[in-house]
Amino acid sequence: MLTDVHAHICDPVFDKDREDVLKRAREAGVSSVIAVGETLADAQKNLTLAEIHPEILPAAGLYPTILDMDEASAVELFIRKNRQRLVAIGEIGLDYWKVQDEADREIQREIFKRFIELGKELDLPLNIHSRSAGRQVIELLLEHNAKRVILHAFDGKASTAAPAVEAGYFFSIPPSIIRSRQKQKLTKRLPLSSILVETDSPVLGPDPEKRNEPVNALMVTNLIAELRGVTIDEVMLSVDNNYNRLFSR
Repeated sequence: MLTDVHAHICDPVFDKDREDVLKRAREAGVSSVIAVGETLADAQKNLTLAEIHPEILPAAGLYPTILDMDEASAVELFIRKNRQRLVAIGEIGLDYWKVQDEADREIQREIFKRFIELGKELDLPLNIHSRSAGRQVIELLLEHNAKRVILHAFDGKASTAAPAVEAGYFFSIPPSIIRSRQKQKLTKRLPLSSILVETDSPVLGPDPEKRNEPVNALMVTNLIAELRGVTIDEVMLSVDNNYNRLFSR
């Protein structure tokens, strides 16, 4: 069975048919979905959804473009209060594509560092966004001695990813790999022991004009197998082992 390690299943686009979405995924072999959040409201909704749907594994975080220290403090407090119910902190990180002002980037870095330290303190994996900031994210993670890390939909080169691989971090691959030369190149060069699978639903699907769903995590394993010249079973076994190494504590 497969886990989609990064999906926005709390997104309102799923409110009308979330049960059907999860059923499709479950019947295809996606047994669980890590529900990341961008705001405090998302975090609260993820916990509620997890009570209704046992396949949902809730996370809480603050999207990197939200440059609000008060919101960061509120999310941090929520994570502390709900430590035993959460499986990860995320999504968090840096976004230098949308945030280009250096003063704003400094606020972004300070918030990110707070969540890195919180993850270490509470022994929770970090589920990380790093758009146009892969090198900077990895540098901060290493500087702060982060241990349990998923770099979601990483958009950098394999050479940029190398220090993270050496540190034992994981990279989750989304269905957009089918239309991304960068992600195909990265996936070919990453060791299988560093790869996880995500969908980032409802975005980053195989067709950018259609809603993405957790069921498409299976598509990712097939593409990884094709790119690597190995069997789907080998990919599934490796991804499952990697998931257990990161989350079985």
